[in-house]
Amino acid sequence: MKIKLVLGCATIAFASMQGAFAHTSIYTTTLSGPNEFPANPSLGTGTAKVTVDYDLLTMRVQATFSGLTGNTTASHIHGPIPDPPANPLAGVATPTPSFPGFPLGVQSGSYDQTFDMTQTSSFNPAFVTANGGTVGSAMNVFFAGLDSGKMYLNIHTTNTPGGEIRGFFTLVPEPSAFVLGAIGLLTSVAFRRRVPSIT
Repeated sequence: MKIKLVLGCATIAFASMQGAFAHTSIYTTTLSGPNEFPANPSLGTGTAKVTVDYDLLTMRVQATFSGLTGNTTASHIHGPIPDPPANPLAGVATPTPSFPGFPLGVQSGSYDQTFDMTQTSSFNPAFVTANGGTVGSAMNVFFAGLDSGKMYLNIHTTNTPGGEIRGFFTLVPEPSAFVLGAIGLLTSVAFRRRVPSIT
């Protein structure tokens, strides 16, 4: 009975973790001048986080930056870069001339905006045209680019119009993977303690 209870709890925890994490992906990056192409000596720094909700088809973009040598003129997500990435540059995928509401004319700031990825306004029209011609096809290319590490956030400034700091997004492993591993280990230990040895 105790073994069944432990296994039952593990199953419930497994289902709960799947429900909590299965439909959201998080991507993060660190922004810097050396990450640009070509690299530049800017001491500006920043971080960015993208959270994609596959149930709501939304994307939340959060960014902070400071120490820029010029004043901000625009910021976007670019990509996907070509494969192989001999020239790691790509066109703008998100709205132009800049993210709506992104702080412009400053050397430090923060940004937090959620986009409805089913709307044409969430994309650069040229990106939609180049990737199937519909919002759905463009969205699929965009999400695939995030998953493959081929999308980057760029902050453009007066000193470096091509981009002063940028960073490529990488997928953050789901916490559920670690939690489920721990649950499996605990279940195994509990099972061994409760099964009598056969001599």
